Amino acid sequence: MSNQPLLFTYNLSGLELANRMVMAPMTRSRAGEGNVPTDLMAKYYRQRSSAGLIISEGTQISQQGIGYPWTPGIHTNEQVEGWKKVTNAVHEEDGKIFAQIWHVGRVSHPRYHDGNPPVAPSAVKPEGQIFTADGMMDFVTPRALKTDEIPGIVEDYAQAAQNAIKAGFDGVEIHGANGYLIDQFLKDSTNKRSDKYGGGLKNRIRFAIEVIEAVVKAIGADKTGIRFSPAGRNQGISDSNPKETFGYLLEQLNEFNLAYVHLMEPMNDVSNLENYPTEVTKYFREIYNGTIITNVAYDQQSGNDAIEDGIADLVAYGRPFIANPDLPARFAANAELNEPDKSTFYGGDEKGYTDYPFMSKSTEIAAE
Repeated sequence: MSNQPLLFTYNLSGLELANRMVMAPMTRSRAGEGNVPTDLMAKYYRQRSSAGLIISEGTQISQQGIGYPWTPGIHTNEQVEGWKKVTNAVHEEDGKIFAQIWHVGRVSHPRYHDGNPPVAPSAVKPEGQIFTADGMMDFVTPRALKTDEIPGIVEDYAQAAQNAIKAGFDGVEIHGANGYLIDQFLKDSTNKRSDKYGGGLKNRIRFAIEVIEAVVKAIGADKTGIRFSPAGRNQGISDSNPKETFGYLLEQLNEFNLAYVHLMEPMNDVSNLENYPTEVTKYFREIYNGTIITNVAYDQQSGNDAIEDGIADLVAYGRPFIANPDLPARFAANAELNEPDKSTFYGGDEKGYTDYPFMSKSTEIAAE
């Protein structure tokens, strides 16, 4: 038995995880025609099924939710059938997998919406450009959602969650991070609304709460997680006081008994920004009472320390899992890690996707 906390088992709302290492959700842009998961995707996830929990790449809840090329959806029968190949592959290896359900909001382009602008809480244009099948293109100003449109999007999340369970997933993670739709409602740089979804904290968190309530009603709290990036500034998004905004939100979430909350550490230096937590998980651990997954830039030692110090219950790894499908075994053996090929992150075939080498059996035996 390993003495590394990362390799201890964990009971996640009744789901027994073999270890506390989570494969973070990562867009890889390998879906097929109709945004349907492929056999190659099933192989990719099967290879990484030794993670205590896999969280799938962002999976759009509707056509309206699409923002990038070749990303899978979970809103058509064909997509659900495609995902069954993935979940079956993972379960055949005794793995566990949640689907990350996703609506990108303003982080999109008219080419995905019959020439119409993407939707958002408010008509605030993102900074920079977006990746498309035709290369990088300038962001456009989104269309502000009408109040009476929002319940339909909430229902899309609930239906996507039901579809995920139908496809064989063990649960879902609601994507509330990285500047996408839920994050756009939460943060005051992108939410300029004057109706019940904008203004004060209670109104700005309303959309997130309604989505959580709908998903919990659809599949159960024990199968529902959510991801946030309180200190994230993706695509120019920001908040005037993320400590207050997310502190208030997480207080409300204590009432739901969710499977987990997944918190992202800052991806850039925020030490000079007022009201920004520099240690996100540690700060909000004092507020949120349930299971916490922490993510961003952890290595073997810092991941073990985070669990041992009680900062988090589970640690998510992204790029290390891209290049090391057997990452838990490598940590157990204190073995060298493969380096990921960044040029193959998005789009393509098996190169940089399913061709990373596993650790040799001799290394595993020597470590025992």
